[in-house]
Amino acid sequence: MGGYIVKRLLSAIPVLLGITVIVFLIMALIPGDPATAILGSYATPENVEKINRDLGLDKPLVARYFIWLGNMLTGDFGRSFSLNRPVIDEVLERFGATLVLAGTAFIICTIFGIIAGVISAARQYGLADKAITFAVLIGISIPSFFLGMMMILAFAVERRWFPVSGMYAIYGGGDLADLAWHLVMPAIALAVVATGVIARLSRSAMLEVLRQDYIRTARAKGVHERRVIWTHALKAAMVSIIPVLGIQAGFVLSGAVYIEIVFQWPGVGRMLVNAILQRDILLVQGGVVFVAACYVLFNIAVDVAQSLLDPRIKT
Repeated sequence: MGGYIVKRLLSAIPVLLGITVIVFLIMALIPGDPATAILGSYATPENVEKINRDLGLDKPLVARYFIWLGNMLTGDFGRSFSLNRPVIDEVLERFGATLVLAGTAFIICTIFGIIAGVISAARQYGLADKAITFAVLIGISIPSFFLGMMMILAFAVERRWFPVSGMYAIYGGGDLADLAWHLVMPAIALAVVATGVIARLSRSAMLEVLRQDYIRTARAKGVHERRVIWTHALKAAMVSIIPVLGIQAGFVLSGAVYIEIVFQWPGVGRMLVNAILQRDILLVQGGVVFVAACYVLFNIAVDVAQSLLDPRIKT
């Protein structure tokens, strides 16, 4: 197992390098002068020249990339020009809020998606299967940001059941109960689409397992149907479900950007949008690379978990 983990970590290095190249080139090739955009009405030739020198924009493109990459490998992601603080400090501070939101949404979509998929497969073509399939299709078809806005209108503005935005109450609060109260709507809005995808693919995986001979043998021996489905069949189906969870984790993490804007959640997604609008190059690059690295590491963890269920994967 140790060798397999090392091999997967080594294979992630080219992926991360490719991500740094793509992020750097996208920011470098955006039309317009970053220094002029940053300075606005203060964009005198002298100030523009100073900003270009401070940000290293006066150097060739290739040299700028390797300087940035070298600094990043030592833990120096640069300094945010708009916030006047180290990029890594701002990203880590914001990432905690994003992790709470995305982690809660991932737990919701995993639990409800697998349960819905298993029930749908166990009751194939029955009323429960049709109801779950209909609900899943509706959930997959609704964009998360639109669902979030509708939830705000219905449950925050009209009925005042939940707060409109933010992570904590402005006055008072600040405890776990206050966080949970603010987390309900954004987490559900973020989880709905992923729940539908997991439910559909869990259903397919379960149907394939339920057709296997050993399942028929277990039923013929008189094993209780609930144990056949939730113990024997689900354990075998998890080999196919776990990779789906890894993909949906990336979807939830990236989708958090829209939800953080809709609900004014103080996470990395909202930070990145503001940084893009302000042309804060180092903050955008550092934030995207950090989130991408977390996604790559999570997928490695998923691969390891899958290999524990199916040892054939390691070979």
